[in-house]
Amino acid sequence: MTEPLTVWAPAARAVELSLPTGPGEDGERVRLVAREDGWWQAPEPLAPGTDYLLHVDGGPGRPDPRSAWQPHDVHGPSRVFDATAFTWSDSSWTGRSSLGAVVYELHVGTFTPEGTLDAAIDRLDHLAGLGVDMVELMPVAAFPGEFGWGYDGVALYAVHHAYGGPEALQRFVDAAHARGLAVCLDVVYNHLGPSGNYLGEFGPYFTDRHETPWGTAVNLDGPDAGPVRRYVIDNALRWLRDFHVDALRLDAVHALIDDSPTHLLAELSDAVATLEQEVGRPLSLIAESDLNDARMVTPTADGGLGMTAQWDDDVHHALHARLTGERHGYYVSFGTTETLRTALTDVFVHAGTYSEFRGKVWGAPVPADVDGRRFVVFSSNHDQVGNRATGDRPGRVLDDGQLAISAAVTLLGHYTPMLFMGEEWGARTPFQYFTDHAEPELAEAIRTGRTEEFASHGWEEVYGGDVEVPDPQARETFLASKLDWSEHEQERHARLLGFHRDVIALRHREPDFASGIRADTAVIAGEDGDWLVMYRGSHAVVVNFADEPRQVPLRGAVSDVVLGWSGKADVAGDVVTLPAHDVLVICR
Repeated sequence: MTEPLTVWAPAARAVELSLPTGPGEDGERVRLVAREDGWWQAPEPLAPGTDYLLHVDGGPGRPDPRSAWQPHDVHGPSRVFDATAFTWSDSSWTGRSSLGAVVYELHVGTFTPEGTLDAAIDRLDHLAGLGVDMVELMPVAAFPGEFGWGYDGVALYAVHHAYGGPEALQRFVDAAHARGLAVCLDVVYNHLGPSGNYLGEFGPYFTDRHETPWGTAVNLDGPDAGPVRRYVIDNALRWLRDFHVDALRLDAVHALIDDSPTHLLAELSDAVATLEQEVGRPLSLIAESDLNDARMVTPTADGGLGMTAQWDDDVHHALHARLTGERHGYYVSFGTTETLRTALTDVFVHAGTYSEFRGKVWGAPVPADVDGRRFVVFSSNHDQVGNRATGDRPGRVLDDGQLAISAAVTLLGHYTPMLFMGEEWGARTPFQYFTDHAEPELAEAIRTGRTEEFASHGWEEVYGGDVEVPDPQARETFLASKLDWSEHEQERHARLLGFHRDVIALRHREPDFASGIRADTAVIAGEDGDWLVMYRGSHAVVVNFADEPRQVPLRGAVSDVVLGWSGKADVAGDVVTLPAHDVLVICR
């Protein structure tokens, strides 16, 4: 039996509950009992599976702010879900920290033809065979319509109905653990989507004291901020405790504007550390932050925000710009081999230096003793692909040798590496931006905004002419973004998949590649920028960026070539001659 329902509505004179008898029919209303500090409680528990609505001061029926299940979309009734009823089979699972894990980011709706969590379970053996350690799900919190990226979620405690609902997430996590895979869940606490966002009718969840790219900020430091902060922290703990999730990826934490003495992230970090002791397995928090500041991953005891790790876009920008030659938008400060060398050794390119894109000095140097595994790096992710004008992947302009270079550099550095779904076989399917809003004015605003946004980004130069931005609201845009699982069986894709497997296996096998000790990494680049060698302890990753063969001098004679892309490298003592767009891995 579940506990009686409670809801926070501090300014309400009355809060009622109704059990709908049909579409648009609220049914008899039951008055909730006022408790202290603005909370209201139902007189009796509701049985699991019961649909209900909440009414503030006689208003229309609204979903519960802490609804666990929205089977009728985010505008409809909530459904009672007992998270403790699931029979878990992962009692032997001891957990996996995100530090140094090979992470695999996927979008549930486009990962399989069916677009459900249950269908994704059938692909977990592929990920385990690839050598993945942690599967990262893009947001599953309930959002409007059937399909979308999930970053406009409005029912943060619910699991999107089209993905299978809350028990499907429990099944997915249980199945992942059975295969030795940890699960990371992408959560969005910096804003809610515009459609179906009813939180403001219950209490001061938002404030105009701060502004974010999405409008008014979440109220983390104003009057009545305590229960709002609790709303966020309870949500995080619920995924980790009741759904056995191993890590959370926190979206755009720089938009969590908090002037409190203790920042929300620090409070969350301490709460998760306490839960970690209770459940007896590692729990990780991974922040997406563009601040380029190691305080994000500094322990709270040392005055930091206590995140386990944070995304590092600078490595992506440096590698992508060097390989593709793109210099538009935020790539303007990147593109040289020397800039890539900086990113591979010093974490951030902008570390107290001038950022041309931002027009100001940005970031701060990362102390030498900070573990490199606290920074998650990638050559692709949902943003860097999906926020391109046509959602094209790097393989549109890069050949397979250059994709192999990306894999080796990303997976064998001292950072925590992440792959984006399909990257392992060089998927040709795009990943485009798609939404499914029912409101015509909102749909049109998204279409117009997307087109205007890209008009100023210089995409004509990138694509060599006019660019037609896919309609985000068109179902075809969503369907075009689904992975084609027949690709990885084709010869050229199978070869890339095999290379990724070999590189990941090498990372798992060789302690020097798995190490996060940044002092053990040295990167040497040729004066002309055509080649680069990344030394990892006694091992080396040798790269030829040029369009023709290059001779690359090494520190000492080559003793054991363990992996190469072309298989045509010529080794003579301490000099390697690499074909164009090739990479060679040497272990000593």
